[in-house]
Amino acid sequence: KSTQLDLLRNWLESKGKSVIFTEWNSSVLISKTIKQAKRSNSLIPTTFSLLHATDFADRLENIIIPALKAGHIVITNRYFYTALARDVVRGADPSWVRELYSFAVEPDLVVYLKMPLEPLLRRIITTRGGLDFYESGRDIGMSNDLYQSFKLYQSQILFEYERMAEEYNFQTIAADDPIETVQKTLRKE
Repeated sequence: KSTQLDLLRNWLESKGKSVIFTEWNSSVLISKTIKQAKRSNSLIPTTFSLLHATDFADRLENIIIPALKAGHIVITNRYFYTALARDVVRGADPSWVRELYSFAVEPDLVVYLKMPLEPLLRRIITTRGGLDFYESGRDIGMSNDLYQSFKLYQSQILFEYERMAEEYNFQTIAADDPIETVQKTLRKE
């Protein structure tokens, strides 16, 4: 996602567009708290949801909406759909999560960069050197084996994204295609 979004932002700016970029867990207000809480590996699903909703609300109010009002294009690396998928897989009631994020602005375009599990696993290990406790679903006891837990958790996340793709009209792009092919499709969308 990061490579594709950087390329897209650079391309839009080369076309004279003003682009604002924001990403998940980057609120000045709460991002340090989220990182600290995650390091302790002790977040329960409800607290996990509420912290991320706070991050999103702060960025929406202080970055996204002002940028849109000023006529900028806003690119986000993850939007509230991420929470819908993750929180539901963690056991949160889907209606509760939707209500929690009901303040979200409806985006003009949602691109779902779909990546099969095995290539995703390889990319994460080669770029980050290992798997994260939460992105592997270890906090909800999917498996004692980190890799197996990752596969189980991420396959459920993929199921949720597939379900939402139709409901919210996501534009799905195969993210395991070559970088140039993915970027060309992203630019077209």
